[in-house]
Amino acid sequence: MKTRDHGLSEKEMELVKLIMADCESTGDIQAKLKRLFAGTIEQMLEAEMDEHLGYEKNDSAKKSL
Repeated sequence: MKTRDHGLSEKEMELVKLIMADCESTGDIQAKLKRLFAGTIEQMLEAEMDEHLGYEKNDSAKKSL
C-alpha cells in the first residue's frame, strides 16, 4: 500500500502521526489542535510583549522605573 504525504515534509508527517496517536475521533483531533494553536499564539504574544517591553515576564531586574 502506498503512503501519501499530502505535500508535507518528513517532520510535518511525524508531527501529524504524533498528534493523531491517541485520538479516537475527529473531535479529539480538533480539541488537540485547538490547544496546540492556543499555546502557539500565547507564546508568540508573550515573545512580542517581551520584545516591546525590553525584558521577559517576571524579570524585575531589567525593569527601569
